[in-house]
Amino acid sequence: MMGEDVRFASETEPQRRFVFLGKAVIYSAGVTFMSFFARPNRYLARGTRLMIHERKLSKSLVIDGPLTTCIAVVRATLNEIECSIAMQNEGFQNLILGSNVTIDEVMQKAPSNWYLEAQEAKTLGLIETVL
Repeated sequence: MMGEDVRFASETEPQRRFVFLGKAVIYSAGVTFMSFFARPNRYLARGTRLMIHERKLSKSLVIDGPLTTCIAVVRATLNEIECSIAMQNEGFQNLILGSNVTIDEVMQKAPSNWYLEAQEAKTLGLIETVL
């Protein structure tokens, strides 16, 4: 994953500085990528907006066959959902590290697509500054 590459390089090569510069609109994948950069290395262009939301899942669950097989299908789907939530929350924790935003605030706002203007992101401490 590109984000892990940024984090790894930042940790192993502290003499190099990896900077995120967001422009226009940074949707969910972009915000996730931004979260891998240290907060002091995150910048947004004036007028840029961030959109933070929960991961989404669209899946049909078909339960058909021997009962033990049915349980395995349900457990596999539940494991997929729980693992996705854990990865999502890890990303949220990375995003808010060093900011004024709490995980509870993100969890409350993310289900309905939380949009932030660049200056608000700066005020909340999610980025270093607006250029």
